[in-house]
Amino acid sequence: MSLTKEQKLELIKKFGKSENDSGTAEVQVAILTQRINELTDHFGKHSKDHSSRRGLMKMVGKRRRLLDYLAKKDINRYRAVIKELNIRK
Repeated sequence: MSLTKEQKLELIKKFGKSENDSGTAEVQVAILTQRINELTDHFGKHSKDHSSRRGLMKMVGKRRRLLDYLAKKDINRYRAVIKELNIRK
């Protein structure tokens, strides 16, 4: 259910400025998107798992706030992340 260390490092390499860059908004959005996609698949089998659904809603809200911040700071980076991760708005 959670991301493996290799998956997280791959996302950091793809979206970060360096291999140790896990703090930028792009990397955080990418990691949250991966976790959201995995949880969405989980709910196909376990539709009554409401405690995990609450966690999913919190992750979606955090991703939304990070994307709003990114759009306010640098619209080009925001558009690149949206396009790369196939997140629609």
